[in-house]
Amino acid sequence: MDEKNNNLVFSVGDFLGLVNQNLEYAFTSITIEGEVSQFKINQNKFVFFDLKDSEGTVSCFMTIWQLRTPIEDGMRVRVLATPKVTDWGKFSLTVQNIQPIGEGDLKKSAEILFKKLSQEGLFAPERKRLLPKIPSKVAVIASVESAGYADFMKIAKERWGGVEFVVYHVQVQGLGASDQAVESLKKANQLDDLPDMAVIIRGGGSADDLASFNDEILVREVAASRIPVVTGIGHEIDETLVDFAADFRASTPSNAAEIIFPDKKVFIERIKDNLNWALDQIQENVSGAEDLVNDKIEEMNVVLDDKITKTLQDVNRKKDILSALDPSKVLARGYAIVRGEILVGKEIEINLKDKKVIAEVKSYE
Repeated sequence: MDEKNNNLVFSVGDFLGLVNQNLEYAFTSITIEGEVSQFKINQNKFVFFDLKDSEGTVSCFMTIWQLRTPIEDGMRVRVLATPKVTDWGKFSLTVQNIQPIGEGDLKKSAEILFKKLSQEGLFAPERKRLLPKIPSKVAVIASVESAGYADFMKIAKERWGGVEFVVYHVQVQGLGASDQAVESLKKANQLDDLPDMAVIIRGGGSADDLASFNDEILVREVAASRIPVVTGIGHEIDETLVDFAADFRASTPSNAAEIIFPDKKVFIERIKDNLNWALDQIQENVSGAEDLVNDKIEEMNVVLDDKITKTLQDVNRKKDILSALDPSKVLARGYAIVRGEILVGKEIEINLKDKKVIAEVKSYE
């Protein structure tokens, strides 16, 4: 302490430490909006820029890994940061998160990122996967307090039943929203019993409101997901980079439910139609089989009749032959049958048509 002036005396380092301690106590984190100038990246690791408006300028610092969307000079941005005095006495903001604001700058930033990720193949059509026809377990990433979530769940339950929903309640706009979505999708992909798919839902809003869905890390997480991802973000005219990375983009949260879940009424009618068709086919096949059996029976009857006719003809022919050889028929024509040993003095039996004669052989030639 300086006794003459009754003031505390600090070393430079202690003073800077005290100032930063008070800054940290007063402003754990602060959100500031302004225009970017002097934007530069050093060693592909550190990002430096000034944030300014008509009344002043403040220096900003962040690491490149925290830069989630492309930034250029002249863009208006919103930063989440902590104020600090550096060791060389310069006041600056240590930035944790930065997002463009305003439709023009948001669009420009998204276009830059779209081009970059397209060149990497993240949006290629061949990467898209088919959705399960009837999912039994669905991960839902949404704000459970939003109308979009309520619409999705209402239509989902009306269209289909018995589905297990794993719901991740997240912030869907503003700084930090993209981080929550990233963590939720990671958790869904790490479940032992994987969901059949995930759906990311957010109702309509301004370009500012939907900005978190143009976050590079979130886009990459969607593209890398083990399970198929459907997005239902905003209205039909709204497009975000997450939509391009997803396996299927629905126009709205309600449309997402219509795409994911079949309509049980239509499904039941289709089953009925299939059953009726199957019954008709069975009846047709039975009728066809009956006709075939009848045809076969008729064919066999014809063959059997032919065989019987031929057999009867053969029997009659043989009967005629046997009849012609009948001894009684021979006798009837005036012939006689002689039985016995033809020797002089021997008796013989002579059978005529209606008589039997016993005679003695007197002579023979």
